[in-house]
Amino acid sequence: MTSQRSDQKAADQNAADQKAADQNAADRPTPDLPEVKGPEGRLVPATDPRESHPREPSLAETERRRWNKTSWAVFIAALFVVIIVPYWGGRVLALNETESVISLIRPIDPHGMALISWTVTVVLATSLAMALMEARKVYWRVLFLIAFALEQLICGVGLLRLNFWNSTYVVYGDAAAPINASNIGVIGAAVGVAVFAVVYVGLLVCIRKDSPLNILTRSWSALTLFFVIEIIALLFVEFSGLSTLV
Repeated sequence: MTSQRSDQKAADQNAADQKAADQNAADRPTPDLPEVKGPEGRLVPATDPRESHPREPSLAETERRRWNKTSWAVFIAALFVVIIVPYWGGRVLALNETESVISLIRPIDPHGMALISWTVTVVLATSLAMALMEARKVYWRVLFLIAFALEQLICGVGLLRLNFWNSTYVVYGDAAAPINASNIGVIGAAVGVAVFAVVYVGLLVCIRKDSPLNILTRSWSALTLFFVIEIIALLFVEFSGLSTLV
């Protein structure tokens, strides 16, 4: 009997607590919301837009959503092919089709060969930079692969290495001048890329963000600086006598 009375008392206490909580919630003031016209012209309370609309995604979330795994997988596979096949094919042509290569390059002046190889290397570096900055633009990656394949082919035909003069003379004999010039053009453009990288990193380190000289670190300024350095490298290659050195 005592147990039943205790249970009844506890139930009454819980009911009283619940009633008090409901009363407090009813007495709590509700924020006044402005009224706006609804779809039928009736006035309805305006809601907080943060509750009815999702938040704006962050830059990382946006880039993750735009990431196309298939296209990048194809690009990486094509890059491996471009690294190996054109260079190997160029060496095969140089060693097995030497006369055909000589007949093809003999009419070209060494200065012209240096200009061609320099242009291919500059396009390669430019397209690589643009592919990194504009990752969503597929055509920059395509241009990079084409330029890389051409450069690898030129390096393969030219037997490019640190001491390529001996190799080209053994393979091409007296007709090695245009081949040597093409190698010099590639090396000159590569040196220009290295000089630009050092200068640009130095500017980033030395120039403060609030300095007027910070404009030199902008993308268009950096691109202009890159082409200026590359043109200086081309002029050195063409007029220093390196392009005609056998």
